Amino acid sequence: MKEINYPYWCWVTFFVVVLLALFADLGIANRRDHAPSRRETFIWSSVWISLALLFNAFVYGAVTHSYGADMGFFKAKEFLTGYLIELSLSVDNLFVFLLIFGYFKVPKKYQHRVLFWGIMGALAMRMIMIFTGAELVERFHWILYVFGAFLLWTGVKMFGSDEDGFNPEDSRLVTFVTRFIRISKHYDGSRFTVIQDGKRTGTLLLLVLIVVELSDVMFAVDSIPAIFGITTDKFIVYTSNIFAILGLRTFFFLLADLADRFHFLKVGLAFILSFIGVKMLLPLVAAGVMKLHEGPADGAFYSLVQRYLHHEFQQSLVNISLGVVLCALVISVVASLIWPKESEPES
Repeated sequence: MKEINYPYWCWVTFFVVVLLALFADLGIANRRDHAPSRRETFIWSSVWISLALLFNAFVYGAVTHSYGADMGFFKAKEFLTGYLIELSLSVDNLFVFLLIFGYFKVPKKYQHRVLFWGIMGALAMRMIMIFTGAELVERFHWILYVFGAFLLWTGVKMFGSDEDGFNPEDSRLVTFVTRFIRISKHYDGSRFTVIQDGKRTGTLLLLVLIVVELSDVMFAVDSIPAIFGITTDKFIVYTSNIFAILGLRTFFFLLADLADRFHFLKVGLAFILSFIGVKMLLPLVAAGVMKLHEGPADGAFYSLVQRYLHHEFQQSLVNISLGVVLCALVISVVASLIWPKESEPES
């Protein structure tokens, strides 16, 4: 597949759209600290999803202008698949954020502030991680197989685990942070720092923000290799990743009351990670099969594997990935509604 060189104006357009949207979110819609209503969360969820789809159309138009409609459509599908994967994996973050906010008893009216600045930090951290990962893949292609094995292991592990993967009470993150940063044991409005005994001291809200940031980095270790299983195009990887986490704050409030209803979502996410892991390992398996193949070199099976190794099925694989991700998410949600989680007996 031909490598796409995106002009600077594509990157400028992306950052302008993101910064304007964040300004509208924080500077206009959420100037004062408050717990957003259900109506607000529905409206802003629609805004973020619509914005991602509009940018998907922009990707199609920009690529089509320079490389033709076929390539534009292919890149648009890559973006959409990457967006859906990152969005679905980001939803898993919400369950951890619920644990964090619940453990630290964060007032609802301050939660949106923590999530907003958490997302701002994620913009920078994920850019570093994505471009570092892309550079490693470009220099050492075999690292994709390492990513694939890691995703497969993570997916299989998720199938057999009912835990949410993060317990603030037992977390070493909290111990590590409080060892190096002075943190008070109470909230002071929406402030992250205060002057206490003549020294700058972090409030409990700052500790929550740091824990949210570090937990996002841990989740990125899963989600970023996952999108490399779809494409190694840095522009597609970064933009789809960021658009997925931009709406994370709003989706948190939208799904906070519905978290227990979608209990099969973790199974769907485990399947998606396992599927992408297997997909990333397939070239290695195919190469091994070719070495062990003892049949005629012009046989149908030999020809099929050869064509696969020469990336002739790349567009079909993206279509399959998009279909699998969509089906896994829909089935997970529908199954959760048909077979609701049993209520735990009161002690």
